[in-house]
Amino acid sequence: MAVGNVLGFATGSFSGWYKIFSFTVTSACDADCANLKSAFFLDIFFITVTTYASVSAAQELPLSEMQSASAEEGIGQSNSQEAFMWELFGTFRYFSRTVWIILLVTALTWMGWFPFLLFDTDWMGREIYGGKPNELGWQNYNIGVRMGALGLMLQSVVLGVTSVLMEKLCSKWGAGFVWGISNVVMVMSFLAMLIVTYVNKVDFISGGFPREGIVVAALVIFSILGIPLAITYSVPYALVSTHIESLGLGQGLSMGVLNLAIVIPQVIVSLGSGPWDQLFGGGNSPAFAVAAVASFAAGIIAILAIPRSNAPKPRAII
Repeated sequence: MAVGNVLGFATGSFSGWYKIFSFTVTSACDADCANLKSAFFLDIFFITVTTYASVSAAQELPLSEMQSASAEEGIGQSNSQEAFMWELFGTFRYFSRTVWIILLVTALTWMGWFPFLLFDTDWMGREIYGGKPNELGWQNYNIGVRMGALGLMLQSVVLGVTSVLMEKLCSKWGAGFVWGISNVVMVMSFLAMLIVTYVNKVDFISGGFPREGIVVAALVIFSILGIPLAITYSVPYALVSTHIESLGLGQGLSMGVLNLAIVIPQVIVSLGSGPWDQLFGGGNSPAFAVAAVASFAAGIIAILAIPRSNAPKPRAII
């Protein structure tokens, strides 16, 4: 994921695709439009290649052949039915207190992440570079968006480095504690974004570009957020799998339940962040303030409520 994100965000930060794919420039599509169109062509190519690889690599049997094989072996059809929604929700009553805490921390953590994931490049173009899309100042906005893509690329580099160190961090301090500390880092980063936004509004010269120190500070914040993002991508899944394993419910079910704790906050943020920002006069700062509060709550709960369990030391092979 880190390597793919680096390449993808590097694609978004590069402004010369229209020169490479010159056919994308038309009378109805200027350089910015052509850059976006070129990125879509690259998307289509890589999605096609990866789809073909995933479909052709897995040697799977059609469902009809699996059912025929089960019938020949004497396995009843009733035992091979797929689980449905009521069976998924019916497993909730078997969850322990720790599993519910993990789901709660996951929901709060993603309630902190989604405002950033939705508005990160918009924040750079609107709040840092002072531009507006499709209005006067759109050039500043486009430059800011590309600079935001550069920040996301740096974030992905930090994400990859953190992923390599993940096992050692969790073994030393415990997965729950590491997760909680990562949420504290999120809080500090979101608060730093609010501070940078305020300072930039005070110093920004209308029609110009932000000070170099402001841009560097924004890129540093983007990069630091790669640390908690790497932890968010891995630790919750490991924790919920570990605590559900003893219940015998299956790893696939545990992933489905955890994804519910991610999707529900996403719907809430997607529907509420726009009206919430408009309530306070526009801009992205109100959504980032909510993200900081949610991340702080998630961090405190993770540190205090999730049991500290270090990874067992490997036994020597004799």
